[in-house]
Amino acid sequence: MKKYILIIVCMYITYSCKQDAIRHQPYPQTDKVDVVDDYFGTKVADPYRWLEDDHSPETAVWVQAQNEVTEDYLSQIPFRNQIRERLTEIWNYPRYSAPFKKGDYYYFYKNDGLQNQSVLYRQKNLDDTPEVFLDPNTLSDDGTVALSGVFFSNDNRYVAYAISKAGSDWTDFFVKVVETGEDLDDHLKWTKSSSAAWKGNGFYYSRYDDPGATGQYSKQNQFQKVFYHTVGTPQSSDRLVYEDKEHPLRYIRARVTEDEEYLILKVSEGTSGNELYFQSLSQPNAKITPLIKGFKSNSVVVDHHNGRLLVLTDKDASNYRLTSISATKPDTTQWIDVIPETTELLQSISTGGGKLFAFYLKDASSKVLQLDYSGKIEKEIVLPAIGSVSGLSGTRDEKTLFYSFVSFTTPSTIYNYDIENGQSALFRQPEVKFNPDDFEIKQIFYTSKDQTRVPMFIVHKKGIKLNGKNPTFLYSYGGFNVNMTPSFNVARILFLENGGVYAMPCLRGGGEYGEEWHRAGMLEKKQNVFDDFIAAAEYLISEKYTSSEKLAINGGSNGGLLVGAVMLQRPDLFRAALPAVGVLDMLRFQKFTVGWGWMVEYGSSDNEKDFEYLYKYSPLHNIQNGVSYPATLITTADHDDRVVPAHSFKFAAALQELNKDKGDNPMLIRIESDAGHGAGKPLSKSIDEATDMWSFVFYQLGMKIGN
Repeated sequence: MKKYILIIVCMYITYSCKQDAIRHQPYPQTDKVDVVDDYFGTKVADPYRWLEDDHSPETAVWVQAQNEVTEDYLSQIPFRNQIRERLTEIWNYPRYSAPFKKGDYYYFYKNDGLQNQSVLYRQKNLDDTPEVFLDPNTLSDDGTVALSGVFFSNDNRYVAYAISKAGSDWTDFFVKVVETGEDLDDHLKWTKSSSAAWKGNGFYYSRYDDPGATGQYSKQNQFQKVFYHTVGTPQSSDRLVYEDKEHPLRYIRARVTEDEEYLILKVSEGTSGNELYFQSLSQPNAKITPLIKGFKSNSVVVDHHNGRLLVLTDKDASNYRLTSISATKPDTTQWIDVIPETTELLQSISTGGGKLFAFYLKDASSKVLQLDYSGKIEKEIVLPAIGSVSGLSGTRDEKTLFYSFVSFTTPSTIYNYDIENGQSALFRQPEVKFNPDDFEIKQIFYTSKDQTRVPMFIVHKKGIKLNGKNPTFLYSYGGFNVNMTPSFNVARILFLENGGVYAMPCLRGGGEYGEEWHRAGMLEKKQNVFDDFIAAAEYLISEKYTSSEKLAINGGSNGGLLVGAVMLQRPDLFRAALPAVGVLDMLRFQKFTVGWGWMVEYGSSDNEKDFEYLYKYSPLHNIQNGVSYPATLITTADHDDRVVPAHSFKFAAALQELNKDKGDNPMLIRIESDAGHGAGKPLSKSIDEATDMWSFVFYQLGMKIGN
C-alpha cells in the first residue's frame, strides 16, 4: 500500500487575534484505499478503513497531524487562557461522596480540589480525623490510573478493588486487608464490566481471555466467563463457575445476596434485556437455575428476604415493578408484587436498615419513598428542590443512611437520613466559587415532529431577555434507556455565568417514561430521537431564547451519534457541533470490542432490514459533498476501547474531504492521549478538554469571557 498520509507543508501564517480572522491550517490530506462492501446488493465504499488500525505507524502520523491543526486553531482563540484560569478556579473546591458504613468504619471519597483522582478515606466515627485508605494518585505519575470499583467482603476483612489504566474499560483486581491496609499478592487480569461478589473467603467475578498485545483496544470481546477467586491464590487456580460456549457475544455478571445465600447471574445479549439465573450457596452441588428466561425484559435482583428473591423488573410493566419470586417455585404464576407498577417510572430500589427505598422519576426528577418489605409506604423523603438523588444504601442493621442531592446549579450536597423518624439533616455542603442563586432552572414541554410531548430542562442567568440573541448549548443523549436527569457539571457554570443558556431535552430512547419511551427511540424508530432533538432546537429558536447562529450542540457516545446525525440532517439549524466519542459508523460498530452489545439498541448491518435504516442515518455515510456544515470539533481518545476512535477518525477525514471547499467553518478533531471513553479521566485532562471545548463554543457563538 502506498504512503497513507501526505502532510501539506506550507508557510506558517501569523494570524490576527481578532475573532473573525482565525483560520485553520490546511487539513492533513488523508489517503484513501479501495475498499467496498456489498450490503445486500448496495455497494458501500469505506475509503478510510485503514484508520481502524489503531496500532499502525500511519495512523499515529495521521493523529499527530490532526492534533497539530486543531491545536493551532484553538491556540489563536484570544481568551483561551482566561477560560482555563476560570475553569481551574471554579473546579478547585473540596468534593465529597456520601459516607458508607463497612464494619467499624465510615468510608467516603474526597477530592481536595485539583487532585487528578479522588481519594478513599475512612474514619471510625463521623467526627474523627479521616485517614487515607486508598489513594489512586499514588498509582501513576500523571493520574491516568483510576479506581473503578471497591468491593468489601461481607465480614469486612478484605476489600477487592479494581483499577483501570489510561481510561480503558479493562480493569485489574487487587485485594487489600481492611484492618491493616496491607496489599496481598492477588492480581486478577482481563476483567471488564465486573464487580467482586463476595462469598466467604473469596469472590465471583467476570473476565475474558487474554486478547493479546495488539487486540486490547479494538478486538471484539467474546466468551465472557464467571470465575470464583479464593483470597491468597493465583488467578490461574480460579474455579470456572459459568460459561456459555454456544453464545460468544453475551455479558455474564455475578452478584451474591447480602446474606450470601444465593449467587445471581445476570446474562444479556446487549445493553437491553437480560435473563436471570440463581444458585443456592448453602446447598452443596446446587445447580444454576433459571429465574427469568428470555431477553425481552430487564430485571435485577434487589435482595433475598424470607426465602424469596425481590426482583425489580419491567416484565409486563413498562414503568417497572418490584416483585417477590419464590426460590423454590420461580414460575411467573407464583410471583407476588411488592411494589406494583404506577404511572411514574420506578427507577431503582436500594436497601438499608431493614427498609426498601424506591427511587421514582417524576418528569425526569427524583422522588423517593421509604417502604417496609411488604411494600407498605412509610414515608416520602422530603427533598430540598427539583433534582437528582442517589444513596440511601446500607446493611440491614443501619440506623442512619446518607444520600447525595444534585441539581444543575448545586454540586453534590450530602444529607444524613434517620430511618426511624424519616428526617433528613444537612451533613456536608460544598463551598463553591460562584453563586447558585444567580441562575434559574425551569422545565418546559415541547412538541416533536410526530406531536409527541417531550420535556426539556432550561438553565440560565436570572433576568435574561428572550430576544433570540442568547448563546445556547443544547445537550442530550437519547438512547440505551439512559435517563437525562438534573446533574451538576462545574465546567457548565463557566458558560452560564457568561450569559449562556443550557438546554437538556429528555429524548425518546431514554428511560424517563419507562420502557415504552425507550423503545420509541431504538432500532427502526431511532429517527424519532433525532426528530426530538431537532424539535428542541426549533423550540428554543421560536421562543426567542436563541437563533441558529447562536446555537451549539453536544453529546457523547450515543449522544455523539445524535450530534453527528442531526448536524448532517439539519446543518442550517446549528452554528457549532461537538460530537464526543461518538458512534459514527453505524455499519461496522458491532465488529469492535463490545460494540456487539449495542445491536439490541441499533440493529445490525448484517441484517438486511436493519441495514436499510442504519444506512439512512449513519453519520459517516451521510456526509454530502459541498454542504456547509456547522463548525465542528470532534473529540475522542486513543485508549477508548468502548467506542473505538476509528469512528471519529473516519468521520473527521470524510468531513474534511467533502467540506474543505465550502465556507470557513472548521472541521477539527481533538484526540486525547492516554485516555478512554471518559471514566477515570484525570482532572488535569478534564480541565484541558473543557478548556478547548468551551473556547471553541465561546468563539463560534461570539461570546466573551467576563460578560
